[in-house]
Amino acid sequence: MILYHGKIYDNSEQNRIISKLKEDLYHSIQYKKPINRDEVIEACDSLAKKVLDGKFDDIVKPFLKTFSISYERFLTMAMMFSREGLSYKCKIELSDEEKIIADRFVRKIYPLGILLHIAAGNVDGLPAYSVVEGLLSGNINILKLPSGDTGLSIRLLSELIKINPALADYIYVFDIPSVEFETIKSLAKLSDAIVVWGGDEAVCAIKSMADITTKVISWGHKLSFAYAVTEATDEDLKGLAKHICETNQVLCSSCQGIFLDTSSKEEQIIFAKRFFEILKQVNKELGLADYGMRAQNAIRLYTEKLENHLTANTIFMEDGVSVVCSDDNILSLSYMFRNVWVKRLAHEDIIPVLKPYKNHLQTVGILCPDLNKRKSLIEKFALAGLVRITEASEMSRFIPGEAHDGLYPLREYSRIVEIPIY
Repeated sequence: MILYHGKIYDNSEQNRIISKLKEDLYHSIQYKKPINRDEVIEACDSLAKKVLDGKFDDIVKPFLKTFSISYERFLTMAMMFSREGLSYKCKIELSDEEKIIADRFVRKIYPLGILLHIAAGNVDGLPAYSVVEGLLSGNINILKLPSGDTGLSIRLLSELIKINPALADYIYVFDIPSVEFETIKSLAKLSDAIVVWGGDEAVCAIKSMADITTKVISWGHKLSFAYAVTEATDEDLKGLAKHICETNQVLCSSCQGIFLDTSSKEEQIIFAKRFFEILKQVNKELGLADYGMRAQNAIRLYTEKLENHLTANTIFMEDGVSVVCSDDNILSLSYMFRNVWVKRLAHEDIIPVLKPYKNHLQTVGILCPDLNKRKSLIEKFALAGLVRITEASEMSRFIPGEAHDGLYPLREYSRIVEIPIY
Protein backbone atom coordinates (compact mmCIF):
# COMPACT_ATOMS: atom_id res chain seq x y z
CA MET A 1 0.00 0.00 0.00
CA ILE A 2 0.96 3.62 -0.62
CA LEU A 3 -0.07 6.62 1.48
CA TYR A 4 -0.05 9.76 -0.66
CA HIS A 5 -1.70 13.08 0.26
CA GLY A 6 -3.71 11.29 2.92
CA LYS A 7 -5.17 8.66 0.59
CA ILE A 8 -4.23 5.00 0.25
CA TYR A 9 -3.29 3.67 -3.19
CA ASP A 10 -2.36 0.27 -4.53
CA ASN A 11 1.33 -0.48 -5.12
CA SER A 12 0.63 -0.56 -8.86
CA GLU A 13 0.42 3.26 -8.68
CA GLN A 14 3.98 3.53 -7.34
CA ASN A 15 5.79 4.70 -10.50
CA ARG A 16 3.14 7.28 -11.35
CA ILE A 17 3.17 8.77 -7.87
CA ILE A 18 6.96 8.84 -7.53
CA SER A 19 7.29 10.54 -10.93
CA LYS A 20 5.46 13.61 -9.58
CA LEU A 21 6.78 13.44 -6.02
CA LYS A 22 9.56 16.01 -6.47
CA GLU A 23 7.07 18.62 -7.66
CA ASP A 24 4.80 17.90 -4.67
CA LEU A 25 7.63 18.06 -2.14
CA TYR A 26 9.09 21.30 -3.44
CA HIS A 27 5.63 22.88 -3.64
CA SER A 28 5.05 22.12 0.04
CA ILE A 29 8.40 23.63 1.02
CA GLN A 30 7.84 26.75 -1.06
CA TYR A 31 4.15 27.47 -0.54
CA LYS A 32 2.76 25.52 2.40
CA LYS A 33 2.69 26.86 5.94
CA PRO A 34 5.41 25.25 8.10
CA ILE A 35 4.26 22.48 10.40
CA ASN A 36 2.89 23.67 13.71
CA ARG A 37 4.59 21.50 16.33
CA ASP A 38 1.79 21.94 18.86
CA GLU A 39 -0.72 20.70 16.28
CA VAL A 40 1.44 17.63 15.63
CA ILE A 41 1.56 16.91 19.36
CA GLU A 42 -2.22 17.31 19.71
CA ALA A 43 -2.84 14.98 16.75
CA CYS A 44 -0.48 12.36 18.19
CA ASP A 45 -2.15 12.65 21.59
CA SER A 46 -5.57 12.07 20.01
CA LEU A 47 -4.17 9.07 18.15
CA ALA A 48 -2.67 7.64 21.35
CA LYS A 49 -6.03 7.92 23.10
CA LYS A 50 -7.76 6.06 20.25
CA VAL A 51 -5.16 3.30 20.42
CA LEU A 52 -5.55 3.02 24.19
CA ASP A 53 -9.35 2.94 23.79
CA GLY A 54 -8.99 -0.18 21.65
CA LYS A 55 -9.93 1.40 18.29
CA PHE A 56 -7.03 -0.41 16.60
CA ASP A 57 -7.10 -3.71 18.50
CA ASP A 58 -7.80 -5.64 15.29
CA ILE A 59 -4.27 -4.84 14.11
CA VAL A 60 -2.53 -4.03 17.40
CA LYS A 61 -3.19 -7.40 19.05
CA PRO A 62 -1.66 -9.49 16.20
CA PHE A 63 1.32 -7.10 16.26
CA LEU A 64 1.78 -7.69 19.99
CA LYS A 65 1.51 -11.45 19.51
CA THR A 66 4.08 -11.43 16.70
CA PHE A 67 6.66 -9.80 18.95
CA SER A 68 5.38 -11.38 22.20
CA ILE A 69 4.87 -7.95 23.77
CA SER A 70 2.69 -7.76 26.87
CA TYR A 71 -0.27 -5.39 26.71
CA GLU A 72 1.10 -3.57 29.77
CA ARG A 73 4.33 -2.89 27.93
CA PHE A 74 2.39 -1.74 24.88
CA LEU A 75 0.58 0.82 27.03
CA THR A 76 3.97 2.24 27.99
CA MET A 77 4.99 2.37 24.32
CA ALA A 78 1.75 4.15 23.42
CA MET A 79 2.58 6.89 25.92
CA MET A 80 5.46 7.87 23.63
CA PHE A 81 2.73 9.44 21.44
CA SER A 82 1.04 11.29 24.31
CA ARG A 83 0.96 15.07 24.70
CA GLU A 84 2.98 14.89 27.90
CA GLY A 85 5.61 12.59 26.43
CA LEU A 86 6.11 14.50 23.17
CA SER A 87 6.05 17.95 24.80
CA TYR A 88 8.74 16.89 27.23
CA LYS A 89 10.76 15.33 24.40
CA CYS A 90 10.70 18.61 22.45
CA LYS A 91 11.60 20.60 25.55
CA ILE A 92 14.67 18.44 26.15
CA GLU A 93 15.86 18.05 22.55
CA LEU A 94 15.03 21.49 21.17
CA SER A 95 15.41 23.61 24.29
CA ASP A 96 17.65 26.23 22.65
CA GLU A 97 15.69 26.82 19.45
CA GLU A 98 16.37 30.55 19.15
CA LYS A 99 19.26 32.47 20.66
CA ILE A 100 20.90 35.84 20.08
CA ILE A 101 24.64 35.45 19.54
CA ALA A 102 27.07 38.31 20.33
CA ASP A 103 24.22 40.83 19.87
CA ARG A 104 24.80 40.52 16.13
CA PHE A 105 22.76 37.61 14.83
CA VAL A 106 19.98 35.22 15.75
CA ARG A 107 20.52 31.48 15.73
CA LYS A 108 17.38 29.65 14.63
CA ILE A 109 16.60 25.97 14.22
CA TYR A 110 15.18 24.89 10.86
CA PRO A 111 14.23 21.41 9.63
CA LEU A 112 16.61 19.63 7.28
CA GLY A 113 13.74 19.59 4.79
CA ILE A 114 12.89 16.14 3.44
CA LEU A 115 13.61 12.92 5.34
CA LEU A 116 13.56 9.44 3.85
CA HIS A 117 12.97 6.89 6.61
CA ILE A 118 14.23 3.37 5.86
CA ALA A 119 12.43 1.46 8.60
CA ALA A 120 13.44 -1.78 10.28
CA GLY A 121 11.11 -4.57 11.33
CA ASN A 122 12.12 -4.78 14.98
CA VAL A 123 9.85 -3.20 17.57
CA ASP A 124 11.96 -0.24 18.68
CA GLY A 125 12.28 0.86 15.05
CA LEU A 126 8.50 1.37 14.93
CA PRO A 127 8.20 3.24 11.61
CA ALA A 128 5.32 5.48 12.63
CA TYR A 129 7.29 6.91 15.55
CA SER A 130 10.24 7.68 13.28
CA VAL A 131 7.89 9.74 11.11
CA VAL A 132 6.49 11.51 14.18
CA GLU A 133 10.02 12.55 15.14
CA GLY A 134 10.45 13.93 11.63
CA LEU A 135 7.21 15.90 11.96
CA LEU A 136 8.19 17.31 15.35
CA SER A 137 11.37 18.70 13.81
CA GLY A 138 9.34 20.24 10.96
CA ASN A 139 10.31 17.91 8.11
CA ILE A 140 8.48 16.35 5.20
CA ASN A 141 8.68 12.58 5.66
CA ILE A 142 8.90 9.75 3.14
CA LEU A 143 8.65 6.33 4.77
CA LYS A 144 9.81 3.10 3.16
CA LEU A 145 8.07 0.32 5.06
CA PRO A 146 10.08 -2.70 6.23
CA SER A 147 9.48 -6.04 4.55
CA GLY A 148 6.81 -8.01 6.36
CA ASP A 149 5.17 -4.88 7.73
CA THR A 150 1.88 -5.78 9.43
CA GLY A 151 0.06 -2.66 8.25
CA LEU A 152 0.09 -1.02 11.67
CA SER A 153 2.31 1.90 10.63
CA ILE A 154 0.29 2.96 7.60
CA ARG A 155 -2.92 2.62 9.60
CA LEU A 156 -1.60 4.85 12.39
CA LEU A 157 -0.26 7.47 9.98
CA SER A 158 -3.51 7.49 7.98
CA GLU A 159 -5.42 8.11 11.19
CA LEU A 160 -3.00 10.88 12.14
CA ILE A 161 -3.81 12.65 8.87
CA LYS A 162 -7.55 12.19 9.46
CA ILE A 163 -7.14 13.89 12.82
CA ASN A 164 -5.15 16.76 11.26
CA PRO A 165 -5.51 16.89 7.44
CA ALA A 166 -2.76 19.54 7.22
CA LEU A 167 -0.24 16.73 7.83
CA ALA A 168 -1.11 15.08 4.50
CA ASP A 169 1.55 17.12 2.70
CA TYR A 170 4.21 16.00 5.18
CA ILE A 171 3.70 12.22 5.23
CA TYR A 172 4.30 9.83 2.32
CA VAL A 173 4.50 6.06 2.71
CA PHE A 174 5.72 3.51 0.15
CA ASP A 175 5.89 -0.28 0.35
CA ILE A 176 8.98 -0.68 -1.84
CA PRO A 177 10.86 -4.02 -1.85
CA SER A 178 14.48 -3.59 -0.77
CA VAL A 179 15.65 -5.10 -4.07
CA GLU A 180 14.26 -2.12 -6.02
CA PHE A 181 17.53 -0.22 -5.72
CA GLU A 182 16.82 2.36 -8.42
CA THR A 183 13.47 3.32 -6.90
CA ILE A 184 14.99 3.74 -3.44
CA LYS A 185 17.85 5.66 -5.03
CA SER A 186 15.40 8.08 -6.65
CA LEU A 187 13.74 8.76 -3.29
CA ALA A 188 17.15 9.20 -1.67
CA LYS A 189 18.06 11.78 -4.31
CA LEU A 190 15.00 13.82 -3.36
CA SER A 191 15.86 13.79 0.34
CA ASP A 192 18.01 16.05 2.47
CA ALA A 193 18.72 13.14 4.80
CA ILE A 194 18.12 9.40 4.97
CA VAL A 195 17.18 7.97 8.35
CA VAL A 196 18.26 4.32 8.38
CA TRP A 197 17.06 1.80 10.94
CA GLY A 198 18.95 -1.47 10.59
CA GLY A 199 22.17 -3.40 10.82
CA ASP A 200 25.57 -2.68 9.32
CA GLU A 201 24.68 -4.19 5.95
CA ALA A 202 21.56 -2.04 5.62
CA VAL A 203 23.47 1.11 6.57
CA CYS A 204 26.28 0.34 4.11
CA ALA A 205 23.77 -0.37 1.34
CA ILE A 206 21.99 2.94 1.88
CA LYS A 207 25.26 4.88 2.03
CA SER A 208 26.18 3.41 -1.34
CA MET A 209 22.87 4.66 -2.78
CA ALA A 210 22.97 8.12 -1.21
CA ASP A 211 24.13 11.14 -3.14
CA ILE A 212 27.19 12.92 -1.72
CA THR A 213 24.92 15.87 -0.84
CA THR A 214 22.55 13.70 1.21
CA LYS A 215 23.11 13.24 4.93
CA VAL A 216 22.80 9.67 6.26
CA ILE A 217 21.57 9.31 9.85
CA SER A 218 21.88 5.72 11.00
CA TRP A 219 20.17 4.11 13.94
CA GLY A 220 21.93 0.79 13.56
CA HIS A 221 21.27 -2.44 15.40
CA LYS A 222 22.87 -2.33 18.85
CA LEU A 223 23.78 -4.91 21.46
CA SER A 224 22.95 -4.68 25.15
CA PHE A 225 23.90 -6.83 28.10
CA ALA A 226 23.92 -7.07 31.88
CA TYR A 227 26.99 -6.90 34.09
CA ALA A 228 26.87 -8.67 37.44
CA VAL A 229 29.09 -9.23 40.42
CA THR A 230 28.88 -12.61 42.13
CA GLU A 231 27.18 -10.91 45.10
CA ALA A 232 24.24 -9.73 42.95
CA THR A 233 21.00 -10.11 44.89
CA ASP A 234 18.21 -12.52 43.98
CA GLU A 235 15.89 -9.51 43.73
CA ASP A 236 18.10 -7.89 41.07
CA LEU A 237 18.43 -11.19 39.20
CA LYS A 238 14.66 -11.62 39.24
CA GLY A 239 14.25 -8.10 37.84
CA LEU A 240 16.66 -8.96 35.03
CA ALA A 241 14.85 -12.25 34.33
CA LYS A 242 11.54 -10.40 34.12
CA HIS A 243 13.03 -7.91 31.65
CA ILE A 244 14.34 -10.78 29.50
CA CYS A 245 10.97 -12.56 29.48
CA GLU A 246 8.92 -9.42 28.84
CA THR A 247 11.02 -8.21 25.90
CA ASN A 248 11.96 -11.66 24.57
CA GLN A 249 15.30 -9.98 23.82
CA VAL A 250 14.09 -8.54 20.50
CA LEU A 251 14.86 -4.88 21.29
CA CYS A 252 18.22 -3.19 20.85
CA SER A 253 18.04 -2.46 24.58
CA SER A 254 17.21 -6.07 25.51
CA CYS A 255 19.73 -8.06 27.52
CA GLN A 256 21.45 -10.63 25.30
CA GLY A 257 23.64 -12.05 28.03
CA ILE A 258 25.45 -11.45 31.30
CA PHE A 259 29.10 -10.60 31.80
CA LEU A 260 30.21 -11.73 35.25
CA ASP A 261 32.92 -9.92 37.19
CA THR A 262 35.17 -12.93 37.70
CA SER A 263 38.07 -14.87 36.22
CA SER A 264 36.89 -18.14 37.78
CA LYS A 265 35.04 -20.66 35.63
CA GLU A 266 33.71 -22.32 38.78
CA GLU A 267 32.12 -19.03 39.94
CA GLN A 268 30.75 -18.52 36.43
CA ILE A 269 28.98 -21.90 36.41
CA ILE A 270 27.62 -21.45 39.94
CA PHE A 271 26.24 -18.03 38.98
CA ALA A 272 24.77 -19.32 35.70
CA LYS A 273 22.99 -22.16 37.49
CA ARG A 274 21.63 -19.70 40.05
CA PHE A 275 20.32 -17.34 37.39
CA PHE A 276 18.87 -20.23 35.38
CA GLU A 277 16.69 -21.29 38.31
CA ILE A 278 15.40 -17.71 38.67
CA LEU A 279 14.83 -17.32 34.91
CA LYS A 280 12.96 -20.62 34.81
CA GLN A 281 10.66 -19.52 37.64
CA VAL A 282 9.94 -16.09 36.13
CA ASN A 283 9.29 -17.75 32.76
CA LYS A 284 6.57 -19.88 34.36
CA GLU A 285 5.05 -16.92 36.21
CA LEU A 286 4.80 -14.76 33.07
CA GLY A 287 3.78 -17.57 30.73
CA LEU A 288 5.91 -19.42 28.20
CA ALA A 289 7.16 -17.73 25.04
CA ASP A 290 5.41 -18.35 21.72
CA TYR A 291 5.59 -22.01 20.66
CA GLY A 292 7.23 -21.15 17.34
CA MET A 293 10.01 -19.26 19.11
CA ARG A 294 10.58 -22.15 21.52
CA ALA A 295 10.62 -24.71 18.70
CA GLN A 296 13.16 -22.71 16.71
CA ASN A 297 15.47 -22.41 19.69
CA ALA A 298 15.03 -26.07 20.65
CA ILE A 299 16.83 -27.00 17.41
CA ARG A 300 19.60 -24.47 18.06
CA LEU A 301 20.11 -25.65 21.62
CA TYR A 302 20.10 -29.29 20.55
CA THR A 303 22.87 -28.43 18.08
CA GLU A 304 24.68 -26.57 20.87
CA LYS A 305 24.59 -29.71 23.00
CA LEU A 306 25.83 -31.89 20.14
CA GLU A 307 28.78 -29.53 19.66
CA ASN A 308 29.49 -29.36 23.38
CA HIS A 309 32.60 -31.54 23.07
CA LEU A 310 34.05 -28.90 20.73
CA THR A 311 32.99 -25.75 22.58
CA ALA A 312 33.23 -26.97 26.21
CA ASN A 313 30.18 -24.83 26.94
CA THR A 314 28.01 -25.57 29.97
CA ILE A 315 24.31 -25.49 29.13
CA PHE A 316 21.29 -25.24 31.42
CA MET A 317 17.96 -25.61 29.62
CA GLU A 318 14.34 -26.39 30.47
CA ASP A 319 10.83 -25.18 29.54
CA GLY A 320 12.06 -23.13 26.59
CA VAL A 321 14.65 -21.09 28.51
CA SER A 322 18.39 -21.61 28.66
CA VAL A 323 21.63 -20.23 30.05
CA VAL A 324 24.82 -21.04 28.15
CA CYS A 325 28.24 -20.64 29.81
CA SER A 326 31.14 -20.13 27.42
CA ASP A 327 34.84 -19.40 27.85
CA ASP A 328 35.05 -16.46 25.44
CA ASN A 329 34.25 -12.84 26.29
CA ILE A 330 32.85 -11.92 22.89
CA LEU A 331 29.83 -9.61 22.92
CA SER A 332 27.37 -11.51 20.75
CA LEU A 333 23.69 -11.84 19.95
CA SER A 334 21.97 -14.53 21.99
CA TYR A 335 19.49 -17.11 20.70
CA MET A 336 16.92 -14.63 22.06
CA PHE A 337 13.41 -15.48 23.27
CA ARG A 338 14.52 -16.14 26.87
CA ASN A 339 17.90 -17.71 26.14
CA VAL A 340 20.99 -15.95 27.47
CA TRP A 341 24.72 -16.44 27.70
CA VAL A 342 26.96 -15.94 30.73
CA LYS A 343 30.61 -15.00 30.15
CA ARG A 344 33.51 -13.98 32.36
CA LEU A 345 34.71 -10.37 32.25
CA ALA A 346 36.74 -9.06 35.17
CA HIS A 347 36.11 -5.37 35.85
CA GLU A 348 39.69 -4.38 34.99
CA ASP A 349 39.15 -5.77 31.46
CA ILE A 350 35.92 -3.91 30.69
CA ILE A 351 37.43 -1.13 28.56
CA PRO A 352 39.94 -3.20 26.51
CA VAL A 353 37.34 -5.91 25.80
CA LEU A 354 34.35 -3.69 24.97
CA LYS A 355 35.91 -0.58 23.40
CA PRO A 356 36.50 -2.30 20.01
CA TYR A 357 32.71 -2.72 19.60
CA LYS A 358 32.37 1.09 19.52
CA ASN A 359 29.06 2.10 17.95
CA HIS A 360 27.45 -1.30 18.44
CA LEU A 361 27.16 -0.76 22.19
CA GLN A 362 23.93 0.48 23.70
CA THR A 363 22.65 -0.50 27.16
CA VAL A 364 24.23 -2.17 30.16
CA GLY A 365 22.18 -3.16 33.18
CA ILE A 366 24.35 -3.28 36.31
CA LEU A 367 23.77 -5.75 39.16
CA CYS A 368 26.06 -4.64 41.98
CA PRO A 369 24.91 -4.03 45.58
CA ASP A 370 28.04 -2.07 46.55
CA LEU A 371 27.38 1.60 45.71
CA ASN A 372 31.04 2.65 45.41
CA LYS A 373 31.86 -0.25 43.11
CA ARG A 374 28.75 0.45 41.07
CA LYS A 375 29.90 4.05 40.53
CA SER A 376 33.30 2.77 39.39
CA LEU A 377 31.64 0.35 36.96
CA ILE A 378 29.42 3.11 35.56
CA GLU A 379 32.50 5.20 34.74
CA LYS A 380 34.23 2.26 33.04
CA PHE A 381 31.20 1.47 30.88
CA ALA A 382 30.75 5.12 29.91
CA LEU A 383 34.40 5.28 28.81
CA ALA A 384 34.04 1.97 26.94
CA GLY A 385 31.27 3.45 24.79
CA LEU A 386 27.95 2.42 26.37
CA VAL A 387 25.26 5.10 25.96
CA ARG A 388 22.62 3.81 28.40
CA ILE A 389 23.55 2.59 31.88
CA THR A 390 20.59 1.37 33.93
CA GLU A 391 19.36 -0.93 36.65
CA ALA A 392 19.08 -4.46 35.23
CA SER A 393 15.29 -4.42 35.46
CA GLU A 394 15.02 -1.14 33.50
CA MET A 395 17.16 -1.86 30.46
CA SER A 396 14.24 -1.35 28.05
CA ARG A 397 12.49 1.45 29.89
CA PHE A 398 10.60 4.11 27.92
CA ILE A 399 11.15 7.58 29.35
CA PRO A 400 10.30 10.76 27.37
CA GLY A 401 13.36 12.88 26.74
CA GLU A 402 15.82 9.98 26.66
CA ALA A 403 18.49 10.11 23.99
CA HIS A 404 18.44 7.47 21.26
CA ASP A 405 21.75 5.63 20.99
CA GLY A 406 23.45 8.59 22.65
CA LEU A 407 21.97 11.23 20.34
CA TYR A 408 18.85 13.40 20.20
CA PRO A 409 16.89 12.58 17.00
CA LEU A 410 15.15 15.96 16.78
CA ARG A 411 18.54 17.68 16.73
CA GLU A 412 19.84 15.25 14.12
CA TYR A 413 16.86 16.12 11.91
CA SER A 414 17.44 19.87 12.25
CA ARG A 415 19.99 22.47 11.17
CA ILE A 416 21.17 25.76 12.62
CA VAL A 417 20.60 28.90 10.55
CA GLU A 418 22.28 32.14 11.63
CA ILE A 419 20.46 35.33 10.67
CA PRO A 420 21.74 38.90 11.12
CA ILE A 421 19.86 41.24 13.45
CA TYR A 422 18.65 44.36 11.62
